[in-house]
Amino acid sequence: MVRRRWQLSNLIHEMVRLQQRDGWLSPEGLRELAASLALPLYRLEGAASFYTHFRRKPPKKFEVDVCRDLSCQLAGGKAACERLRAAIGARDDVEIVEVSCIGRCDSAPAANVGHTTIRTSDDEAVAAAIGSATPGAMTTAPDSSALSAASPADWQAADLYREPGARAFDTLRQCLTSERDALSTTLDASGLRGMGGAGFPTGKKWALVAAASGEEAGKYVICNADESEPGSFKDREILRDLADLVIEGMALAAYCIGATRGWVFIRHEYEPERERLAVAIERARAAGALGADIFGSGFDFDIEIFVSPGGYILGEETALLECMEGRRGEPRNKPPFPGNHGLYGLPTLINNVETFAHATAILKNGVDWWQSLGEPGFSGHKFISVSGDVAEPGVHLVPMGTTLRDLLSRCGGMREGQRLAAIAPGGGSSNFLTPDQLDVPLDFETLERAGSMMGSGAAVFVGDSANLFEVGLNVTRFFRNESCGKCVPCRVGTEKAVQLLESARESNAELRVAIAGLNDTLKRTSICGLGQVALGPMMSILQSLPSDSDS
Repeated sequence: MVRRRWQLSNLIHEMVRLQQRDGWLSPEGLRELAASLALPLYRLEGAASFYTHFRRKPPKKFEVDVCRDLSCQLAGGKAACERLRAAIGARDDVEIVEVSCIGRCDSAPAANVGHTTIRTSDDEAVAAAIGSATPGAMTTAPDSSALSAASPADWQAADLYREPGARAFDTLRQCLTSERDALSTTLDASGLRGMGGAGFPTGKKWALVAAASGEEAGKYVICNADESEPGSFKDREILRDLADLVIEGMALAAYCIGATRGWVFIRHEYEPERERLAVAIERARAAGALGADIFGSGFDFDIEIFVSPGGYILGEETALLECMEGRRGEPRNKPPFPGNHGLYGLPTLINNVETFAHATAILKNGVDWWQSLGEPGFSGHKFISVSGDVAEPGVHLVPMGTTLRDLLSRCGGMREGQRLAAIAPGGGSSNFLTPDQLDVPLDFETLERAGSMMGSGAAVFVGDSANLFEVGLNVTRFFRNESCGKCVPCRVGTEKAVQLLESARESNAELRVAIAGLNDTLKRTSICGLGQVALGPMMSILQSLPSDSDS
């Protein structure tokens, strides 16, 4: 059984190595790998055909992966891509591939060439990327809205977040002398909720996994860093600047639940951030915060990095587990939940990047500190990715209860010449709000009452130069493209919705009825959250913004 687990857990890793060696997954290469792992070839073929990162044909010298989703569309991505195709012309060493969101919404319209991000509207950057270097060798991180560049108000009462390296993992050192259940009790009292989209109470989740029965050394901790929601890139910046906090949060969680192994599951487009994370893990090991007998406590815990082979669906926790076990990343039916039956059937705690960072801060500074950070009547604070038609896209750490109006002000307001037309407060899966809802506070409950959701914490502001119908169609196409295809309602329903919308090209009563029916079916019958939210954004445009979308 141990050997079988090793084979499956290393399958994706070995396929990535094979592609790095040969440039693609050739039939011969897959047969060779299947034989070396003593696995049937169909297992490898099934994975190779599912994940977007795997190539099934020899690549050209340069591949330009152009984002086609919401923030890049608003920044003129479609026109920039057309200019790029025209400029490349008949060059047979360059391939342009339109892809789903690459997590660089603050650099929109964005594309990746190897591990370098460029703006497709920047002709010089494009020319340099495809004419002077080999894509696979590019590892320089693009300039981005580093957290240190945020406005001073973002750092109010948050010195812990500013200089994580100076702490030397003292929160972990102190908590190792506490009762294990004290950690989950503190987090429960703070009211911290999961920051990846679902919003489940963090302390309760830790307590449930701690109470789950598992084999000796048979519980796991996984950090979900596979943010792929259009508009979301906050976890990228947290890993870039605050990796120590995340590592420490994972170790604290492992101590609480009794786990000895952990993984950070990170999207392959985040190679520069993966490199920084790897350095931070080595730093933690050198400091005695990871490995055997952590700080002389007798507690063992270590972390590995698992690079995602691609796909938005892998942000869903059970699809993530399927991938790590070497299978196609298709969601499992629930129950059982990962906390009882997770990786290899053992209890597994899964939280996202931001949740682990906040958990560390709360366990260091206490419940009162956390609750004091919010605006009056609210508790805690939140990292928010901001993109779209704003003057200064970036990541901001804001008190819970901050209004959308204040958030927009922190980003310099709308771009010159733009007036606000709509807001997606929680990323591509959140329903759009109207300009008269700018004073809605950022909070789980208030956004839900307003008809949307906090989601992944990714506010996308849409200007009045955009065709709102096309904006909704863009989001619907994203979910159609990213559906894993496992369940019929999602696979067929998203395709049918796109066909109806593309045929109509404008709002009308008949279309609204048809989309509403599909939306109701998907919400009731889809296996996972992708299908359940896929048509919500379009519905919010058709219902709440009819006068604009009909024009």
